[in-house]
Amino acid sequence: MEGRLPAHLEAGAIMRLAETEGGFGTVLARGERDAGTILLVTLCRGRDAVLYERMPQLDGSRKFLAVKREDSENPQEFSEYLARRRRQDSDMWLIEVDIADRERFVVRIDELS
Repeated sequence: MEGRLPAHLEAGAIMRLAETEGGFGTVLARGERDAGTILLVTLCRGRDAVLYERMPQLDGSRKFLAVKREDSENPQEFSEYLARRRRQDSDMWLIEVDIADRERFVVRIDELS
C-alpha cells in the first residue's frame, strides 16, 4: 500500500473536509494510528445513516462504497452492526460525518486520496 496516508492523518482530513462543506465530523472509534482501516458513517441532519467502506476496484484503486444503510424501522440493528465490526477489527477507525450531500462528500474524499 505504497503512498497511503497514515490513518490518523486521513481521519483528520475527512473531518476538516466535512467542516469546510458545512457539516460536522467526529471520531467514534480510533484504530491503529498508521494502518487502520477507515469506515465512514454518514448522516444527513442526524438521520438516515449510511456506512461507507473502502473497497478495491478493478483498476487497483480503492473507493468508498455504501455497504450498509440504517433501517428506519430498526435503527438498533445498524448500531449493533457497527459494534460487531469494531469487535472484529480493533484497528478500525470509525468516523461519523453529518453532511447535507453525502454522495458528493464521499466522491470528494475519493478524489483526494
